[in-house]
Amino acid sequence: KRLPQILSREDVSRLIEAAATLRARTLLTTTYAAGLRVSEVCALQLTDIESATDRMCLKVRQGKGAQDRYTLLSARLLDALRHYWSDRRPRIWLFPNTSGERPIDVCTAQRMYCAARDAAGIAREGGIHSLRHAFATHLIEAGVGVHTVQRLLGHGHISTTMRYVHLARSHLTG
Repeated sequence: KRLPQILSREDVSRLIEAAATLRARTLLTTTYAAGLRVSEVCALQLTDIESATDRMCLKVRQGKGAQDRYTLLSARLLDALRHYWSDRRPRIWLFPNTSGERPIDVCTAQRMYCAARDAAGIAREGGIHSLRHAFATHLIEAGVGVHTVQRLLGHGHISTTMRYVHLARSHLTG
C-alpha cells in the first residue's frame, strides 16, 4: 500500500488560515487537533467536549468499529471552539447542517477541506483525512509513544498505527 503524503505543520497552518469561514476553520482545526475521521468530526455534539481542567478531552462516539474513545482537547482547540460557539451558538451538534436538525454532511466537510487546500495552494493530493494522517505523524515526530497514538486514533491493531512511524521517519529524512 502506498504511504500518503503528509502535510507539514506549516501546510496545516496555511490550510486552516485559508478556510473561508469561521465554521470551516473550526471544523478543520478540530479534525487536525484531535486526529478525527471526517465522520467523527461531523458527528461531534456539544456534550462531547469535556473542558474541566483535570479532564480536557473530546469524546468520540461510535467511531470506526462502533467504538467510543477519548482524544485530545488542547487549550488552543478549546479556545477556538469557544470562539466558534460564541459566534454560531450551535445547540446539539457542534457542526450542524443548515437546518440545525442534523450534523453537517461528510461531503460538506470534505468540500470545506478542498476549498481551503486549494486557497492555500497546497497540492491536490488526498482529502480531509490528510489532517488525521498529519496529526498522527506530527505526534510521533514529537516523540509521543506509538501506543498512545494508537489509543488517540482508535486503532484496533498496532500495525495500523505503525505506518505512521514509517511516515514520520520518511518525512524527517525526506
